[in-house]
Amino acid sequence: MLVDEIKFGESVNIEFKREVPQKSEKYIKSVIAFANTAGGKIVIGIDDEKHEIVGVDKDGVFKIIDNITNTISDMCCPQIFPNIGVNTIDGKSVIVINIYPGANRPYYIKSLGKETGTYIRVSGTSRPADEAVLKDLELQGTHRSFDEMVCVEHKYDAGKAEQLCGAIKRYMVEAAKSNSEKEKIKDVTVQNLINWGVVRNMDGTLLPTNAFVLLTDNVFPFAKIQCALFKGTERVVFIDKRDFEGPLYEQIEEAYDFVLKHINLGAEIKDLVRNEAYELPTEAIREAIVNAVTHRNFLDRACVQVAVYDDRVEVTSPGMLFGGLTIEQIKEGGSKIRNRCIAEVFSRMKIIESWGTGIKRMYSSCKEYGIREPELLEIGDSFRVNLYRPSYRGASSGSSRSLSKSSPKSSLKSSLKSSLKSSPKDLNSTQQKIMELLRKNPRVTQVEMAEIIKISRRAVQKNIKELVEKDMVERVGSDRKGYWKIKE
Repeated sequence: MLVDEIKFGESVNIEFKREVPQKSEKYIKSVIAFANTAGGKIVIGIDDEKHEIVGVDKDGVFKIIDNITNTISDMCCPQIFPNIGVNTIDGKSVIVINIYPGANRPYYIKSLGKETGTYIRVSGTSRPADEAVLKDLELQGTHRSFDEMVCVEHKYDAGKAEQLCGAIKRYMVEAAKSNSEKEKIKDVTVQNLINWGVVRNMDGTLLPTNAFVLLTDNVFPFAKIQCALFKGTERVVFIDKRDFEGPLYEQIEEAYDFVLKHINLGAEIKDLVRNEAYELPTEAIREAIVNAVTHRNFLDRACVQVAVYDDRVEVTSPGMLFGGLTIEQIKEGGSKIRNRCIAEVFSRMKIIESWGTGIKRMYSSCKEYGIREPELLEIGDSFRVNLYRPSYRGASSGSSRSLSKSSPKSSLKSSLKSSLKSSPKDLNSTQQKIMELLRKNPRVTQVEMAEIIKISRRAVQKNIKELVEKDMVERVGSDRKGYWKIKE
């Protein structure tokens, strides 16, 4: 209700004015900003400092509304159609101007022009849109996405297209739940890439789109994931830092492995069976990274960042929520796709779901673990997900290696009994799991390892390569009929 909104004060989608400003631009900026983002309302007749209801002149209220309507019509381009009404609170009249998310973005103040007169809503204030945001709004207004545009600086490469087709099929096979499903999966062809918008066929000439580049050699300097482990709970002291480049789907796997390497892997003993589990649900970690990459604004000269602190894992994606979405809407399954071609390919690869269920699954997996729910934030013109680590107890040592006393996946009765310790050669948790599988079955395949550990086959290949380089294992015999020999 409006009364409750007034009590809570101004926010990203509500603004107060004691009276209509004599200089119209002071409130037209907010009208423009609301139309360019998720919408909002301006309430006139409220003291914006004291949050007191002062009201407007009851006798002249309809004249005020007419003036506001005309001013918005005259000053805004494209035209904005507000819904303006009068509410009575404590016997006083207030005017409520409702602005809805616009479909013809960018909206701007006509007299200032598009470059300087475009505003967006950031943390409860109306601010000028920078170049990257303006270009993103222009794409939204023409119903196009950056990734489907032809990348004029590059030529189509048949070899890279073949590699991408192979990678897509490999992911599809790995995601299949049964051998019969795997056998039914057909080869991915260049025609599929054309159908999905990754490659453009212009009168028989094949042209790469931005999506094609992002999914192959990816030469865009800011289209990468920066990962870091920090000491304590603030971004001050680095313990480990990595930048992951290359095809987007590989970046996701590498960033995911980075997080798993730096959070706790514990075990609970139940009915004499040792069950291993990370302190955070791996599904939630993966979903946060996937969403950050899939829905980021590639026009923004910033990278996706994944930061591990003592108390949380923080995933930040460049770009505000797309298409007027709000945090409340995405919590309920609302979804609008900024990068349509990438989302289409990721959907085929089973990296993402196509029905906007990712955020809800993130919440449900944390609830199942019995840990704090994820925190979703709009930080300036970026979007952030915080996953809070249950192992953190506010210890002054700043160590990120402390173990939670409660099991992340069961009732209060079960507890973490032990954790996997690093070997003398400092294996990460995935490599430790692979070594355990090889001890049990030296002929286990990479596909089987990926299914058991619940990671991609590429991640298995990467970690086995590192085990070979560390002289921990070696391959004896052929790829088909050979086996793995442990050299510990």
